[in-house]
Amino acid sequence: MMKGEVFGLADCNNFFVSCERVFRPDLRGRPVVVLSNNDGCVIARSNESKAIGIDMGAPFFKVRDLIARHGVEVFSSNYALYGDMSRRVMSLLAGFTPHLDIYSVDEAVLDLTGMGDADALRALGRDIVRTVGRGIGIPLSLGVAGTKTLAKMASKYAKHYPGYGGVCLIDTDEKREKALKAFAVGDVWGIGRRMRQRLEYNGVRTAWDFVCRSEGWVRREFSVVGVRTWRELQGESCITLDELPYKKSICVSRSFPGRGLSELPQLEEAVAYFATECARKLRGQGTCCGQLTVYAYTSRFRTDVPGDIIQQQVRMLVPTQDTAEIVHAALTGLRRHFHDAGYEYKKAGVIVWDLLPADAVQMNLFDRTDRGKQRSLLKAVDKINGKNGRNTVKVAALGTGREFLAGRKYASPRYTTCLDEVPVLKV
Repeated sequence: MMKGEVFGLADCNNFFVSCERVFRPDLRGRPVVVLSNNDGCVIARSNESKAIGIDMGAPFFKVRDLIARHGVEVFSSNYALYGDMSRRVMSLLAGFTPHLDIYSVDEAVLDLTGMGDADALRALGRDIVRTVGRGIGIPLSLGVAGTKTLAKMASKYAKHYPGYGGVCLIDTDEKREKALKAFAVGDVWGIGRRMRQRLEYNGVRTAWDFVCRSEGWVRREFSVVGVRTWRELQGESCITLDELPYKKSICVSRSFPGRGLSELPQLEEAVAYFATECARKLRGQGTCCGQLTVYAYTSRFRTDVPGDIIQQQVRMLVPTQDTAEIVHAALTGLRRHFHDAGYEYKKAGVIVWDLLPADAVQMNLFDRTDRGKQRSLLKAVDKINGKNGRNTVKVAALGTGREFLAGRKYASPRYTTCLDEVPVLKV
């Protein structure tokens, strides 16, 4: 039996693409890509698409010829489908462990402590992979190790090397050393871009190079956060999911189809939607924002019409994750600088920043909001929306038009969440 704590990191392979393939089995083995909001750029690729040179984040118009030449199947993002498929995967994973932590839409950590030796864990892991594959149709990779950071590393090996059969265990010091030596330090869970740059500047290229440095050096260069990652790579479990780095800012934005939006009500609806999504993501990672920026601008490439830029920063009285407060602040900033002069705004967005943990918010003496009731309301609304679909309960500013969502030329049906789009089998 593996000593101490044991964690399994379950990671769905090419999740968005895999969701589309569940209902289109003819696409297995063929190149597939999924596009971002408004069909702007590539946000998911099948292995076949990666092989022909389509990069993550590539603007769609730049790879259109490559896509046509290789017969790549293209899909607009279908978040209603992806969210429901994620819920189904997580419900199956929950049956294998007394404690499941959902980290993202396609990743979760399973507590496998006390569930046997390496052979038993490998057999259990393959059962998990097989159950999700057969039950949902989503291919899964599972990494098993004594720390969450090592389990994440193992899941990447399981994903990229078919010989593991979908399950990779790091259960000995020899395996840990071998894995660390072949793993780029910038790919380690919890090491961000700036930390990677500083490490590489100091000659640290691999995860093994990192653990070979002294704890004192790591503490001096990267404080306690870096030390926790260093210890995790040494095999000492000391990070909870809540302690993993959260995003320092969240941005939700979109380019508008056609000539853009020129009427204030349309632009308000779009900004309200962006602000709502920011609030939802804040609650998802357990943070509040102290400030937000709302912006909108006309096309930079058109010289035949007047141009305009709106960019307004708003400071919150009390850091918040409340949808109504964030929407109100964003719309206030927008209205303050909107010019009713017929400008055609091609893109808009909301950025929430100055983030801090929700349990570390400093109250304001002049705040009149009952924060306790606000939290209860948010919890109830999130529960309703989680059960019945996103924005079942919403702020009125969201409206019903959604003109700005029109650019979804390659959208697939919402197979599992819309009765009108459920697959029909003809015998």
